[in-house]
Amino acid sequence: MNVDGLTQALQSGGQAVILVVLLLVIFGILRGAIRAVKEYERLVIFFIGRFRTVRGPGLTFVIPFVEQALKVDMRERFFDIEKQTAITKDNASIGIDFLVYFRITDPELSTTKVKDVVEATTNIAITTLRAVIGDIVLDDVLSRREQINDVLRVKLDETTERWGIKITTVEIREIDPPRAIQESMNRQMSAERDRRAEVILAEGERQAAIERAEGSKQSAILEAEGQQKSQILRAEGERQAQLLRAEGYAAALHAIYEQARDVDNKTMALQYMEMLQNVGSSPSTKFVLPMELTGMVQNMMATMSGMAIAEGGANGSDGALTTEDKMETVEG
Repeated sequence: MNVDGLTQALQSGGQAVILVVLLLVIFGILRGAIRAVKEYERLVIFFIGRFRTVRGPGLTFVIPFVEQALKVDMRERFFDIEKQTAITKDNASIGIDFLVYFRITDPELSTTKVKDVVEATTNIAITTLRAVIGDIVLDDVLSRREQINDVLRVKLDETTERWGIKITTVEIREIDPPRAIQESMNRQMSAERDRRAEVILAEGERQAAIERAEGSKQSAILEAEGQQKSQILRAEGERQAQLLRAEGYAAALHAIYEQARDVDNKTMALQYMEMLQNVGSSPSTKFVLPMELTGMVQNMMATMSGMAIAEGGANGSDGALTTEDKMETVEG
């Protein structure tokens, strides 16, 4: 009884183990067959080794044993290319490292046309970089980084398009020229800075000279305007003073005239006497001629003029003496 019961128990336990194992296998198969594909992922399905379709995103079913699924990430990614040595068109050896940003646009091509997308793109990027740098001189490499980035992006995109890859951005991170070229560049930059300093200094001196000349010009203009206004004011003052003096002189003459109209001969005689007294008080030699003598001379001259005219009428015009000749004779 005990032996039979043990046998039955073992048989029952073995069946349970087999059932558990079977359930685990079925669960594993179903777990591998049912896939939850994320938004940025795609499943490339191969049916017995041949490409069949691309599935996702969402819940998909992969037939066990006959279908194989490869997951492809559709997000934009990048890889860093370490410093690479390149020779420029003018035979200058430089080191360049850069970044390449890309994304997969066709999952089928990225799995069926190339084995390793990143490695293949990296190698193409290195060779393309050397080809592009070889066509550019060193000065342009150092000064036209953005243009070089665009050229690299276009050339890489043309090459990797057959792999279902889109090159979005290429960024040169660092350019390392040889030490001798660096020293030459440093000297050149130093000379350029000195030149700019000299230009700025000369420009400052020129502006200062212009400002000084402008200030002198304005000062001279203001001074000339001041002198002009001063002369105008002075002339105006002199004119006003002359007008006032003339008005005063005219008023004095008018007053004298008004007073002189009322003066009689006696007053004039008194004035003459005072004048003679003042003249006689000086120490110089004087000759005084009374006014009556002057009147006598005038009467005598008038009488002689009348006699000359009468004789001229009697003797005729011939041999007659003019009044002036007679006057000369009398005076002689």
